[in-house]
Amino acid sequence: MLRASLTCLAMRAASARTMRLQHAGPDFRLPPADPAQRYLLYVHVPFCPTLCPFCSFHRVELQPAKALRYFPALHRQIEAYARDGYRISGVYVGGGTPTAVPQALIDTLQLVRDRFGAVPVSIETNPSDLRPDMLEKLRGYGVTRLSVGVQSFDDALLERMGRRERYGDAASIRERLRELRGLFPTLNVDMIFNLPDQSRQSLQHDLDVVREEAAIDQVSFYPLMSTRSTRRAMNLRMGGWSGNREARYYETIRGQLRQTHEMSSAWCFSRRGGTIDEYIVNDEEYLGAGSGAFGYIAGTFYSNSFSLPRYSARIAAGASPVTMYRRMAEVDRMRYDLLVKLFSGTLDVAALDLKYGGRFRRRLWPELAWFRMIGAVRGDRDRLQLTDSGAYVLVTMMREFLSGVNRFREQLRRNIRQEFTGGESMDAEATD
Repeated sequence: MLRASLTCLAMRAASARTMRLQHAGPDFRLPPADPAQRYLLYVHVPFCPTLCPFCSFHRVELQPAKALRYFPALHRQIEAYARDGYRISGVYVGGGTPTAVPQALIDTLQLVRDRFGAVPVSIETNPSDLRPDMLEKLRGYGVTRLSVGVQSFDDALLERMGRRERYGDAASIRERLRELRGLFPTLNVDMIFNLPDQSRQSLQHDLDVVREEAAIDQVSFYPLMSTRSTRRAMNLRMGGWSGNREARYYETIRGQLRQTHEMSSAWCFSRRGGTIDEYIVNDEEYLGAGSGAFGYIAGTFYSNSFSLPRYSARIAAGASPVTMYRRMAEVDRMRYDLLVKLFSGTLDVAALDLKYGGRFRRRLWPELAWFRMIGAVRGDRDRLQLTDSGAYVLVTMMREFLSGVNRFREQLRRNIRQEFTGGESMDAEATD
């Protein structure tokens, strides 16, 4: 699709501009908490028992000694947010694999409840961590959405990803998912489409399983998002990759799932609707806690240190763990809002115009006109809806935005040593 290709080029340029962050010193401070605002708290647990070749997120191989040193620092940052007056509307715990360190995860959820009160919690996990004792504890701490990283129900693909031995074959994963039915308000499975060597038959099998398994309330079908390092890893382990099938595969997914599911976003489908997908879509502003976590507060986009020892050392010294940030110009904030709101399927133009003092329509009229011209949206002056053809356009836009974030993560992992300046020590774990 030509319009999708043009969108990719535009979003790559926009993502590159947004990711031009500057270094933050130890005295960096976030904008003050707005007493009238509630923020989502994103908590990052970077530990993983297996490092999947396609994953671009900040993760390190699980070693108990590292986890033992990491969580006290994470807890101190969460406490600092509470002390600074931030109030939260919910918690999203991602990784890595948060449930790979079960007691530390439970202690973190207890701390959040102690400091902020009871709020809805969404947690990511993998199939091997679906143990009854763990699940009961998660229910007790207010987990309303459990998101299981399945990626595919094709045993051959699971084998090539290195996940079959670690997390089980497709049949055992399906059995574990059935056992979860009714335990949480929302059970989500994360799937990936357009994997190397994924055939149409393999994709069809994934869709059949998702539709057949009543325990699966929600499915997020992500397009493969790769960076330079993940492409190398995938080529070695899984074979070559091509983007030529992406549009066709997406149309197959959307066409079949919309018969039984509602679209919560351009790539998320729910049997009941109204549940969380990407937290950046549901929450306008969010706090980032943990090494490599991103946050977005009052137009300030920021990242905590990607070095585990550096993150802990800064917090132990009473300094900010934020090492990179950007104060976004108003027009970039508008474009960010345009992306995430339209990705959810609806753009309330009138509300955004009110938020920006009547300047949203005036500043972004070329973007709004372009969406109308290519047939990506329909509606009146105050409210726009994604069209069928516009859904894939927004998939490409969000993919490119998140790929830009992933490329930035990759750069920061390569440049961790640059965070250490004169007078600050760097131990042997600095590149973790």
